[in-house]
Amino acid sequence: MRAAYYRRRGPAADVLEVGELDTPTPGPGEVRIRIAASGVNPSDVKKRQGMDLEFPTIVPHSDGAGEIDAVGDGVPESRIGERVWTINGQWRRPHGTAAEYIAIGSKYAVPLPDGTDETVGACLGIPVLTAWRALTLDGDISGQTLLVPGGAGAVGHYVVQIAKLRGATVIATVSSAEKAAHARAGGADHTIDYKTENVGDRVREITGGRGVDRIIEVDLGGNASLIPDVLRPGGTVVVYGAGAPTANIPAMWCVPNYVTFRFFIMYELTDEVRDAGAAAIREMLKAGSLQHTVAGTYPLEDIVKAHEAVESGKVMGNVVVTL
Repeated sequence: MRAAYYRRRGPAADVLEVGELDTPTPGPGEVRIRIAASGVNPSDVKKRQGMDLEFPTIVPHSDGAGEIDAVGDGVPESRIGERVWTINGQWRRPHGTAAEYIAIGSKYAVPLPDGTDETVGACLGIPVLTAWRALTLDGDISGQTLLVPGGAGAVGHYVVQIAKLRGATVIATVSSAEKAAHARAGGADHTIDYKTENVGDRVREITGGRGVDRIIEVDLGGNASLIPDVLRPGGTVVVYGAGAPTANIPAMWCVPNYVTFRFFIMYELTDEVRDAGAAAIREMLKAGSLQHTVAGTYPLEDIVKAHEAVESGKVMGNVVVTL
């Protein structure tokens, strides 16, 4: 099969190759998916840039979509022919979705509703599932005011949308007028350009001095110092990204103000939580409740350009490799 892979860390142009690898055979409890589209996420780029190589040859990308063409022992043959999207394609496994085929546990192959394109399916695993979990991790958000840093990003834009569907008021931070328009198109009630505006002052103005109930944080390392300026006493910080290995949390304010921090990583959801998220995503897809922004599609042969587009930080939306 054709696949993209790397065997050492480094810049995309230096280490990513496209060539032939053995076509996988599904093992017990697995399905094999003929991949139509493979999503490129920032975590895929970070792994390739600097994390230790877990395996001699790595086919990148956790997210993808396609059609099941074979099943292993213990999986009903009725699954053959299903259109599906993937979860955890390249998590603790050497071979992800940047290939013509992937063999993966049946529970990580989720049915894709009729009418949902595979390109959209390749955007669901990390961006949408992360957004859903961040908003359901700590109780009902209906009636609350949320601060969403990076509200125009791949995950952030879905956080904005799902938060609005669940009855929250959303304040999104952005870095340009174009990104502000994108966040508002997703439903953000207010946007703050953190490059030209004081985020704390604007949040206090919007909330009447009260502060937000929750922060859905993409970069705790970069934004922790803002917590006392934007969060109400007794508020919650839900963290799905750090941006740096450590974060300087303002403990002398957080401790007496009873701030709760909730950390999670999408890859390690329990079966129960993952299945609930997949079911919720399916209902939103069937209802047409979500906007999907594909910033660019690239053929497998141009996977270097796809990775470089994600690295640039200039794209709004998801980057997808097509097969």
